[in-house]
Amino acid sequence: MRKNILLPLAIAVLGGFIALGGYKWLVEEPAPAYRSIQERQQQIQQVANIAATVPVNLDFTEVAQRAINSVVYIQSHYDSRLVTQGMYRFQQGPAVASGSGVIISDDGYIVTNNHVVEEAAEIEVTMEDNRSFEAKVIGTDPTTDLALIKIEATDLPFLPYGDSDEVKVGQWVLAVGNPFNLTSTVTAGIVSAKARNIGILRDENNLQIESFIQTDAAVNPGNSGGALINIQGELVGINSAIASSTGSYTGYSFAIPVNLVKKVMDDLLEFGVVQRGLLGIQIRDVNAQLAEEEDLDIYEGVYVAAVNEGSGAEEAGIKQGDVITAVNGKPVRNTSQLQELVAIHRPGDKVTVTLIRDGKEKILTATLHNMEGNTGIVKRTSSATIDGAVFEEVSQQERERLNIDGGVKLVELGEGKWAEAGFEKNFIITHIDKFRINSVSDLKRVLAHKKGDRVVFLGVFPDGTKSYYSVDW
Repeated sequence: MRKNILLPLAIAVLGGFIALGGYKWLVEEPAPAYRSIQERQQQIQQVANIAATVPVNLDFTEVAQRAINSVVYIQSHYDSRLVTQGMYRFQQGPAVASGSGVIISDDGYIVTNNHVVEEAAEIEVTMEDNRSFEAKVIGTDPTTDLALIKIEATDLPFLPYGDSDEVKVGQWVLAVGNPFNLTSTVTAGIVSAKARNIGILRDENNLQIESFIQTDAAVNPGNSGGALINIQGELVGINSAIASSTGSYTGYSFAIPVNLVKKVMDDLLEFGVVQRGLLGIQIRDVNAQLAEEEDLDIYEGVYVAAVNEGSGAEEAGIKQGDVITAVNGKPVRNTSQLQELVAIHRPGDKVTVTLIRDGKEKILTATLHNMEGNTGIVKRTSSATIDGAVFEEVSQQERERLNIDGGVKLVELGEGKWAEAGFEKNFIITHIDKFRINSVSDLKRVLAHKKGDRVVFLGVFPDGTKSYYSVDW
C-alpha cells in the first residue's frame, strides 16, 4: 500500500520538473550582452561551501589547492625606449617584469595590479597547468592600482568574490601569488588591520584611494596582483604592497579590499573607465589634537575641512566643520574608510551620510557627482572638441619619441578661445599649471575648474620644441 501511494507522487513531482524545464527552455530570454563579473561568477556555481571555521590543525590544503588553480603568473614585456636621467639620455633595451593575477570569471577575465601591466607592449599569462596565453588590457585604474585583463579561454577555475566588509582583524587569510618568479606560492597569516593608508599611490588630482587590508602573510616582489583569500576560499583582497626598507617582506603586506575591486572591475568591463562618485569635500582624520583645535566633542571620524561649490555634499547640506561618522550606516573612523565607502558607488548614486554637527547627530542624503561636476556616466574617449578646437590623446609611440609621460594634441584649430589665445596646431599639452594632462578627460576636468583664472599651458611640439601659453581662461 505504501509503495502504491509513493509511486504516483514521484511521477507527479517528476512531471512537474519536466514541465518547468520545458517552460524554461521555451520561454527564457537570452542573457544580456553585458554581464557583471558577479553575474558571471553566480552563473557558474563551482565553489563548494567550506565551513567558516579555522580548519583542524590549521589544514589549509583544500582551500589552497583551489586558489592555486585560479591565480596566474603574469609577464609584462616592454619595448626599448628612451630614458632621461639628469643630463643624460640613453636607449633602454627590452625588459620583462613579472607579477600575479586572479581569474575572476570562467571566460578569462583576470584582475591584477595596474603597476604589473602598466605601459606593457605585450602581456603573457601562464596558468597553473603551464598553458600560456596572450592577454589584452580591458582597462586600468591608477587611482586604486587595479587593472582588468582578458585571455581567450573558457571553463577556467575562478575565485569567487567575498565581502571585505565582513573581514575581521585577527581572522586567518592566505596570500597566493608568484614571488621571485616562483609560481604557485601560498602563505598564511592573519588580518592585522583594516583601512590602512600607507601613502604609496599618487594622483595629480588627489583621487587615489588607499584603504588596504593589512596582513602578516608573507608577500614578496612578484606577489603583486595575487589573491588574498579567506578560509572559505573567497577572494577578499588583491595583494598590492609590502612595508619594507629592503624591498622584500619584513612583516606586513597590504591588499586592496575586494568590495572596491568588484566595483572597479565592473566599471572597466562595462565602460572601459572607472566611474568615480565624489561627495566633493576636503577631509581630515579626527584626532585628539584636531578635536581640541576645533572644539569637537568626538575623537574619531572624518572632519569636513571644506565643501566644494556645486558639489553633492553642498546640495545635501553638509557643511565645513561637520564630522562624518558613517556612510550608508557603515561606521567611518578615518579618511581611508570614507573614501572606500564612497568609491564603491557611481555618479548619480545616493548615499546617506551620518554626521555630528554642534554635538548633535544628523543624517543627510547626498547625490554623488563625477569628476566633471555632474551626475552623468563618464565615457572613455580619446578625442574631444573644446571651444572650437579638436584634441586627441598622444600615441604611445609619440610619447616615447618625445620622452613625455602623456599629453593631448591640438589637431584641429577653429574659431574660439584657442585660436584667440594664439595656440598653434599640433601643440601637445602636457601640463595645465601643476596638473599633468594624460588624457582628454584630464583636459576637460581641469579646464572645468579654471574658468576666470589665469592659466599656464605647458607642452611640446612634435619636433621636440618645448613651449607654453599663458591665457586668461
